[in-house]
Amino acid sequence: MFVRFVIKELDCDSGRRQGLFQAAQSLKESGVLSGPDHERLDTLRGWFNENLKRPTRLAVSSRPHSKAQAISWYRDTATEHIAKMREFQEVLERYGLEVQMIQAKRLGYILYEDEFQVAAYPFKDTPT
Repeated sequence: MFVRFVIKELDCDSGRRQGLFQAAQSLKESGVLSGPDHERLDTLRGWFNENLKRPTRLAVSSRPHSKAQAISWYRDTATEHIAKMREFQEVLERYGLEVQMIQAKRLGYILYEDEFQVAAYPFKDTPT
């Protein structure tokens, strides 16, 4: 089983619901975050930068500058990463963003995977 945390806002590249990293960045840029919440998001982002590899491929096409359309999911065994996403969720929800955790077994065409995550171009019936 795989899990993903999303908000209602759509991502301009994938056309799917935005993940929490993008939502947090938009919130930071809006200027509405309190100092402690801004620091908390920076700390969480730093943790992920140190503990989660950046996928090497997010586009279906291998051509340079191809549109990134893959969706990233956590393996359900990535319990520490999922717990940190719950911390992201707590901060975002304080600012009125509704966060949903979705689950799936069939993700789509796998473009990248490691021990904690999978990036896949979704099938039509994959919840996104």
